Amino acid sequence: MRIVLVGPPGVGKGTQSELLTERFGAVPLSSGAIFRSEIEARTDLGEMAKRYIDQGRLVPNGVTIQMMAKRMRSAEVLKHGFILDGFPRTVDQAIALDQMLEDIEQPLDGVVSIEVDAEVVVARLSGRIGCTRCGAIYHKVTKPPKRDWICDQCNSPLFVRDDDQPETIRERLRVFDENTAPVIGHYEELGLVRRIDGDRDPEVVFGDIVRALGL
Repeated sequence: MRIVLVGPPGVGKGTQSELLTERFGAVPLSSGAIFRSEIEARTDLGEMAKRYIDQGRLVPNGVTIQMMAKRMRSAEVLKHGFILDGFPRTVDQAIALDQMLEDIEQPLDGVVSIEVDAEVVVARLSGRIGCTRCGAIYHKVTKPPKRDWICDQCNSPLFVRDDDQPETIRERLRVFDENTAPVIGHYEELGLVRRIDGDRDPEVVFGDIVRALGL
């Protein structure tokens, strides 16, 4: 399996990536998760990424492409395939990915566009809280931790990310419409896009994705 999950923040790409990984064994490649790891480690890359992410802006193409290229050439990804989540975010990144996959002879099986109304996204993300240590994600309403503001997995404090404030969320959605939505057009020209309604139970969405990809 070699697919790209596309959609604005909060549509459920991470959840669907987990379900697809569990069923098919492909390696989840989330640029966001990699950046969060770098931020926690306080690397130069992490500090640079944090400045952009906190403002609801995209991390520069050069940094992102270099990071993903190294990961996608790993033996694990070449053997098991991949599920890209959060990359490519721009047409330039999509073109770079096309070239990258041609070089390693690993063509895409499909591009899944998960689509949800903007105000639903704002409601979802403004209630989201994350772990300061392991990165686990919870929601104040739909997936609260067992203990208030304490991670179920590692017992570390939880927090609200700066980019999950309502005003920042709307800026992230604007950035998506401006920069990432054209990526869908790029892949539509290649006949790879499968549009999925993401405003339903995750298992229902998952079933639609599997059927749309012919898996």
